Amino acid sequence: MDEDEKIFFTFYKKSSGRPLETVCEGLQKLEAEAKSAGKNLVVKAACSTGYGEDLVKTAYGLDYGMVETIAHYTAAHKLNPNVSFILDIGGQDMKAIFVENGTINRLEINEACSSGCGSFIDSFAASLGYPIEQFVEKALQSTNPQDLGTRCTVFMNSKVRQCVREGATIEDISAGLAYSVVGNCLYKVLKLKDASELGDHIVLQGGTMRNKAVVRAFENSIKKTVTVSNYPELMGAYGAALYAKRMGADNRRELSTMAKTCEYTVEPFRCVGCENNCHVLKNIFANGKVFYSGNKCEKVYTNKGEDERVTGFNMSLYKSELAFKKNIRLAESHGHSSEKPLTIGIPRVLGMFEDYQFWYTLFTLCGIKVVTSPRSSFKMYEKGLNTIMADNICFPAKLVHGHIFDLMEKKVDRIFYPYVIYEKRDGKNENNTFNCPIVAGYSDVIKSAIDPAEKSNIPVDSPIISFKDEKLLKKALKSYLKEILGKSFSEKTFKEAFVAAIDAKNTFENTLAEKAQQTLQKAKQNDRMVILLAGRPYHNDPLIQHKVSEIMTSFGIDVVTEDVARGVDDSNKETHIIPQWSYVNRIIRAARMVAESKDNIHFVQLTNFGCGPDAFILDEVGDILRRYGKNHTILKVDDVNNAGSLRLRIRSLVESIKFKRHTEATKKEFKTTPEFTVLDKNKKVLIPFFSEFHSPIIPPMFELMGYEVESLPPGTPESVKAGLQYANNEVCYPATLVVGDMIAALRSGKYDPNNIAFAVTQTGGQCRATNYIALIKKALLAAGYDNIPVVSISVMNTINEQSGFQPNIKKAIRPILHSVLFVEAIAKMYYATAVREKEEGKAKALKDKYMEKYVSISTSGDKKTILNLLREAANEFNAAASDKKVPRIGVVGEIFIKYNSFGNQHVVDWLVSEGIEPVIPSIIEFFSQYFPNAKFNRRNNLEKVSIWRRMLNNVLENRLVSLMNEFDKAASAFRYYEKSANINHEMENAAKIVCPAAQFGEGWLIPAEFVSFAQRGINAAVSLQPFGCIANHVISKGIERKVKKM
Repeated sequence: MDEDEKIFFTFYKKSSGRPLETVCEGLQKLEAEAKSAGKNLVVKAACSTGYGEDLVKTAYGLDYGMVETIAHYTAAHKLNPNVSFILDIGGQDMKAIFVENGTINRLEINEACSSGCGSFIDSFAASLGYPIEQFVEKALQSTNPQDLGTRCTVFMNSKVRQCVREGATIEDISAGLAYSVVGNCLYKVLKLKDASELGDHIVLQGGTMRNKAVVRAFENSIKKTVTVSNYPELMGAYGAALYAKRMGADNRRELSTMAKTCEYTVEPFRCVGCENNCHVLKNIFANGKVFYSGNKCEKVYTNKGEDERVTGFNMSLYKSELAFKKNIRLAESHGHSSEKPLTIGIPRVLGMFEDYQFWYTLFTLCGIKVVTSPRSSFKMYEKGLNTIMADNICFPAKLVHGHIFDLMEKKVDRIFYPYVIYEKRDGKNENNTFNCPIVAGYSDVIKSAIDPAEKSNIPVDSPIISFKDEKLLKKALKSYLKEILGKSFSEKTFKEAFVAAIDAKNTFENTLAEKAQQTLQKAKQNDRMVILLAGRPYHNDPLIQHKVSEIMTSFGIDVVTEDVARGVDDSNKETHIIPQWSYVNRIIRAARMVAESKDNIHFVQLTNFGCGPDAFILDEVGDILRRYGKNHTILKVDDVNNAGSLRLRIRSLVESIKFKRHTEATKKEFKTTPEFTVLDKNKKVLIPFFSEFHSPIIPPMFELMGYEVESLPPGTPESVKAGLQYANNEVCYPATLVVGDMIAALRSGKYDPNNIAFAVTQTGGQCRATNYIALIKKALLAAGYDNIPVVSISVMNTINEQSGFQPNIKKAIRPILHSVLFVEAIAKMYYATAVREKEEGKAKALKDKYMEKYVSISTSGDKKTILNLLREAANEFNAAASDKKVPRIGVVGEIFIKYNSFGNQHVVDWLVSEGIEPVIPSIIEFFSQYFPNAKFNRRNNLEKVSIWRRMLNNVLENRLVSLMNEFDKAASAFRYYEKSANINHEMENAAKIVCPAAQFGEGWLIPAEFVSFAQRGINAAVSLQPFGCIANHVISKGIERKVKKM
């Protein structure tokens, strides 16, 4: 660039892992062109940027280095001083910069998903046999771009191949891929709901913007004109050059000197500063300077001078060490007798980062020797790789397997990983303090996938635990310790140990909260920058977080954790998320504290690929922070270590904060959907379509309770598209469909938004379905429907403000039970007849006939008439079915996907078309499991159940069983009919595979159904699960090996 800031020379080439040689080649080319033009160029100032910034700066003695994101902002601002949004899509990553009043207001970087980057289209062009230039030209000729969605590259491959098989043209596929890149960027990464969020002055940069098809797709998608320079791939370099000029340095040097080959030697060695044992390269240059590369932190080897090595306080590391710090005096004062003590192995994983101090103190004072697995390492991780049951489960869960193998190698007597359903309640406003299904129930996966008891004769102990009630906790632990200690158990010792363990846990938590507060106070006094690094307790494992906290402190920043919000009562109701999971509740409170704090404290959130709860809370945390003008930086970490990328993210955050510092942010108003009040009683309530058997009976049941309810039509591809646009792309598929069905209904123009409300079921348990209601509210607001109330439907208490929607379940309970039992019986008859029908289409005709007949009498409550109708149906289905023997396959899975034909992509219908009878367990089991669950939870000290509640439950259960028997008897006139399962017997079946405390999602019902199938001679089953379902990782995929051994 010359002194007039005009570009007069460009050089663009992939470095292929050799950045210094590539820079040297570019400089030599510039020198050659200058010589041929008779010019002797002098360089006044130089700046480097990008991933090789520090290396190039050191090697060539450049004046400056700047982070890539700020370089792109600088270049874009030069192109358009009023720029409101900058999008840089390179070959491997994407950077989005939102600008407000000339200041960077929000920064998003995505290097984790290649389907939003240039290499995505390059690879597809190559796989289809086209040079990229020709592939782009083909896209510009498209008349009907294929809708390929915004899924990851792996799934997109199969979608593209499907389009090719179906005859789609290359032109339409190429254009479809361009739209996919844009869609991935706008909706999956940026989670954009409205193009207005981008403003009116949009600048596109990066090598991908050489692709005119992508630029056109972007403009068509947002319906706005954008600015693209002649050199989009060079905008980072141009920004760096502008910065070098404007900083005013005049360190003149001959270009010929700089263009000489950069001579250097490399000395490889291993760093032994920590368990990472990094392979470090020491680059020694001819100018005497040294540059270290390959190290994941700069604790031992750094490229900073001594005056620059100012590090901040690392509370994450402090917490990690404190969590597993053993009280040596405690162990010595309660030394073991001469006899060999019982040895319990505790893995350094998941919930142990929260509760280890409690367990260590309790066991040690009871005379048990505690052996803890060592700090995590990749070597340990690799030990358990071949036993991991699900590729898409989170990295912290995958890591458990290696720790278990380590404890087995140590030959401990028992391995301890408890079934902690509830953590301690932190605040009064928390509805619940659940652990996520992975943290709570991963011992079931270990028992199935590794089975230490069978392999090494080491049992895995998983007592069922609730930390939210000390009395129940004490009873549960007394029972457990009596079992494992036998005659050596002492009541007096246990009581003392329990009190000490509670005190140890409280001390640990209070110490963390106090340390965080002290760090904040010091930082305020000294005007130091603080980052609150939020995550789960196990994110403080240095391997899991890839030492992110150390990278942060290397910039002189103090790091605190979400423990700053421990014990803080948050009465602020400006949130959509229902306080459900213990760790998540703390993160939400911490986010609000940061949002309301001064501009020296900022929020960074760690998350893992496959984290179920985070698909819901990331958006909520972002909303909270942005309402107060703060950035929400998300760092996704997995088993792939990319320290360079993480460093770029953090440095970009730091630099963007400097841009914003001391600017006043105006708090934006919190918006939510209106409450359903008594004034809304006459509004029509719309509910998502569930299934062809169950949905028709829902409206008449609500009519009995005084509400007009309408079931929406079955889902369509448009529903999916709308759901992906208005719900986080990583939520479970049922949530996407539910949101999509509602938005599609509104777009149809059939309904007046002023006269409707939406309803959704709510479980109130550990599953993400509890928070579907929050997702729906946010989607309606984003789509511009801020006047539509949303209500929840629950058998138990609802977790939603809806004073005007209080259905009288008691009034309709009999008709509801009659309806469910009737349609379930019809469903069984239909599927058994459909594969044996003598006359094609007869089974469907009978199903439709009796469904229609039943709906017309469903509100009567006349059991006798209903049973007679069921007998009539049984006789007609009997006559329609042949005696043909057919194969049978059991169908289990997530409740929505299992029963919703569109949701399961019509897999049940496909089985029927192939002559296979699908055997689908009754939905009544899902609801009746409440009775054995209540008994189990009381027996195992998980819940308190009064004697009156127990008596009432017994009466209700007996009445339900009696009613089920009556319907079974009537339906048994159909010769293939199988009566309903005994739910208590089902729990006994489940206990052979999983702990019955697995009550998340479909819970222990799925393994129970597997056993039931086997007992009935059905030796094949399909488990229908949404991608990334966290409950499925335990109760279906996680116990696969145990099921196959049956």
